[in-house]
Amino acid sequence: MNEALLRSLTPSVLGILVRRGADFAAAEDALQEALVEAVRVWPADMPREPKGWLVTVAWRRYLDAARSDTARRRREDLVEEEPAPGPAPGVDDTLQLYFLCAHPALTPSSAVALTLRAVGGLTTRQIAQAYLVPEATMAQRISRAKGTVSGVRFDQPGDVATVLRVLYLVFNEGYSGDVDLAAEAIRLTRQLAASIDHPEVAGLLALMLLHHARRSARTGLDGSLVPLAEQDRGRWDTVMIAEGVAILQAALARDRLGEFQAQAAIAALHADAPTAGETDWVQIVEWYDELVRLTDSPVVRLNRAVAVGEADGPRAGLAALAALDEALPRHTAVAAYLHERDGDLETAARLYAEAARKASNLAERDHLTRRAARLTQLRRTG
Repeated sequence: MNEALLRSLTPSVLGILVRRGADFAAAEDALQEALVEAVRVWPADMPREPKGWLVTVAWRRYLDAARSDTARRRREDLVEEEPAPGPAPGVDDTLQLYFLCAHPALTPSSAVALTLRAVGGLTTRQIAQAYLVPEATMAQRISRAKGTVSGVRFDQPGDVATVLRVLYLVFNEGYSGDVDLAAEAIRLTRQLAASIDHPEVAGLLALMLLHHARRSARTGLDGSLVPLAEQDRGRWDTVMIAEGVAILQAALARDRLGEFQAQAAIAALHADAPTAGETDWVQIVEWYDELVRLTDSPVVRLNRAVAVGEADGPRAGLAALAALDEALPRHTAVAAYLHERDGDLETAARLYAEAARKASNLAERDHLTRRAARLTQLRRTG
């Protein structure tokens, strides 16, 4: 299978589908399904015109999806047109759908991916970025998950841990600004917390509230990103912070620590500091140590390196960073920041520019580019 050929054809095929009138997101989904089919079929039967084959298969998948969506909408309209048999309260079954997609027949990672795509509304690309895997890999994973559950009964809902992971990823996508799903994730997590007595559910809700409380201060009037240390803390929602802290304290008191409670504890320490300079970085490093013990996540280790740089100095942070894979997302940006803190402006400017080229969204790319330009100017005027 020539993966390079598939990658090279993807942009032009997507453009053809859009020019034919397909909605971009739907065209993207149809093309992903065509790519998965190509991976399955081409090794045994390579078409003479690979691009034409992809266009044909993707367009058929798009039409099938469009017809299915039209039929579904018509069924919903017919139901709405029927008179109600009697008074009935409104029912929101979104949370139930999350549990159903987290089916025991699926691995946890596949269940999360399927739920994000089918219920959360995220694109395959966004899910792939959240999982740190290539988009084609995620497309195959979602396609296999759909195939796995297509013939099973949805009478065995998944577990709480998988649903929490889905809600966490949906919130992160909403918080990034690419898809505004943060408020919906908070709403569903509140529902879950009201129905299940579970410290990690409370921990996740506290984490969401503490992060969401800072949302208005995260961007400037021009839409540019404002780093945590430079945010106007007067714009933080103190009522939401107080609620998040209270929920977290009640969860921690049960002495059943989980990763969401630990993350919320870190967010609470940031929220508790009147200024960036008064942040208790030593205690934050201790909480990151707990997170490493709980998850052994490379992303957690990366964030810990930043905290170590603040608590023990930038060179200590760079030493912690040196133990991590340089291919890790945001590794270059963290290295740039720590070198800047250490006074090596030349290296920091170069790394900021490199990190900007790797950035996955425009706001982050602009922020890193400005940091690189600022340091370059400081060196020149020096």
